[in-house]
Amino acid sequence: MMEGIVFNIQRASTFDGPGIRTVVFLKGCPLRCLWCHNPEGLSPRPQIMYNAARCIGCGGCAAVCPRGRHALDGGVHRYAREDCTGCGACAGECFGGALALAGRRMTVEAVMAEVRRDGRYYRESGGGMTLSGGEPLAQAEFALALLRQARAEGIGTCVETSGFVPAEVIAAAAAVTGRFLFDYKATGDEMHRALCGVPQAPILDNLARLDALGAEVVLRCPIVPGCNDTDAHIAGIADTARRFGCVIEVQLMAYHRIGLGKAEQLGGAAAYEGQVPDAAAMAAYCAAITARAGKPAGIG
Repeated sequence: MMEGIVFNIQRASTFDGPGIRTVVFLKGCPLRCLWCHNPEGLSPRPQIMYNAARCIGCGGCAAVCPRGRHALDGGVHRYAREDCTGCGACAGECFGGALALAGRRMTVEAVMAEVRRDGRYYRESGGGMTLSGGEPLAQAEFALALLRQARAEGIGTCVETSGFVPAEVIAAAAAVTGRFLFDYKATGDEMHRALCGVPQAPILDNLARLDALGAEVVLRCPIVPGCNDTDAHIAGIADTARRFGCVIEVQLMAYHRIGLGKAEQLGGAAAYEGQVPDAAAMAAYCAAITARAGKPAGIG
């Protein structure tokens, strides 16, 4: 049976497509955005997240770890990430909630069983299933299988994507997806490489491909003070929305700091520790984009 790596399933979401939705987060992402909100979605493999503040020093993790990555040293927990396979045995024994497994193998049927639980809400609200990540289309075969199964069951679908995927994958997704939540994170290849680690040109090529295929797209644009909150980028968002007929609206996503703690729990540090944009600035950006693009822009 086909399996994928899922790091979260969030029910009753109202921010990731129309109506009430279940959002399925798939691991793996080719981008390395400085402000990443979901660092647990970057690696394609399961990982252990460790919150030292919650450790009660019970030693349960050390007793079950098959590779001896956990130990108590003078009553202090030590975790060596090197060679950790992310099996999750330690998380299952952690009574204090200090250890958590980010990513588990699931079959298409197992995911759909979770999605079906809110079928009544989808029907009443016009909602459905949204694939997110990470980059959900990085697990192309699994993501497409989920989309096809949902469509076969009459469940609406959305895909949140960076757009940095092979052309044939975006085209295949367009055949079984009601709406794309398509990221626009920087304007121009130079800015995009500096902030996200990959060029923008292939992303815009895929946006043009969706336009030609008659897809429905919401342009999602993170606003990160000190990184992309420039007049040129705001104009770039508006010009892109105006250029492509498939774009029905623009959603500006305010930077938040939740990724910082998650990065620390994964044994690293976020590359960017900035300020949250203020509401007045976000409202001004929305007004400027709406005026220039002739399409609605709001805060997502």
